[in-house]
Amino acid sequence: MIAAPDRPRAPAGRFEVWRGNFWRSVIAQSDPRLRARLIAATFAMIAIIGAVDFASGFQLSLLVFYFLPVCVAVAAVGRGFGIVIAFVSVATWLVADFAAGAHYANPLVPGWNALIALGTYLVVVWLFGIVLGLHREMEERVRQRTAALTEEIAERERLERALLEVSERERRSIGHDLHDGLSQHLTGTSLVAQAVEARLSARQAPEAAEVRRVVALIEEGIEETRSLAKGLLLPEIERDGLVLALQELAGAVRSQYRVECELVCGDEIPAGGNGMATQFYHIAQEAARNAVRHGAARAVAIRLSARNGTVSLAVTDNGTGLPPSARRGQGLGLRIMAHRAALIGARFAIESPSSGGTRVTCEVPAVRPPA
Repeated sequence: MIAAPDRPRAPAGRFEVWRGNFWRSVIAQSDPRLRARLIAATFAMIAIIGAVDFASGFQLSLLVFYFLPVCVAVAAVGRGFGIVIAFVSVATWLVADFAAGAHYANPLVPGWNALIALGTYLVVVWLFGIVLGLHREMEERVRQRTAALTEEIAERERLERALLEVSERERRSIGHDLHDGLSQHLTGTSLVAQAVEARLSARQAPEAAEVRRVVALIEEGIEETRSLAKGLLLPEIERDGLVLALQELAGAVRSQYRVECELVCGDEIPAGGNGMATQFYHIAQEAARNAVRHGAARAVAIRLSARNGTVSLAVTDNGTGLPPSARRGQGLGLRIMAHRAALIGARFAIESPSSGGTRVTCEVPAVRPPA
């Protein structure tokens, strides 16, 4: 089974969105209100830890808990504010211990402990600042690459539309050449042959029967040329005319290729946009022609249905199945049909069922016109 890739992705959950917005605000330091709240929370945490430190006594050290306000300060404002909070944390720890009745035989002991704690906090500030800087750099690179990828996707879609527009213009140009050039030339040839046949019939020449056969073959060529020109010159299909257009397509396939071709349509098909109807028609046309020309199919079925809020088009045949180039995704017709489906946001797939033949499916969400 060969399927066109689905472009839209499912939206992230609420928790993931909240978490992403929170860290973007903290790391980028772009939300003044959040930064003010974090600054207030930093001093509140120092006050709470200092109160607990005082209540627990000087013998139980809570220096490790001051890492939390220090890290929050670096994330909220920057390294400078983190250094300030480091000094405030050490001062709070000393005040809480002395207020709790701490006594030291050597007055250098609390100073040494304070310097060790301050040095540890400053190392944490430096390392955490580096981590945040790397994170900001990575976020910026991701943003730039995302923007470049978005532009590349938009440019690719624009090129796809341009290619289809060029192909549409060339198709109409060929249709005009067939209708105004080859068809008129064959008509003139038929008139000349009919005049020759009339003169031979007047003389009762035996060659008159052969000339009549030539005239009949020319008339068949004229009909096939007009049928091809009509298919190439098909205008934009109105949203309510898809069923009628597919009926005419089934009739054209029957008369042109001498194979069975039927249209099976649901009771009610929601009206979609004009673009959907036109692309559905061209996909069905390409699939039916490929089935006869490349798959040697003797029967083709075109099914149009609506179910569960989607409009589905399926073209099945009893031919020889997918050719090797199509299995490798190299068939031009396959790529054209996949591009047409992508233009209307449809899911496209082509596969070889176990029963044989080929099945082409295209599904698009139903769009109802406003009341």
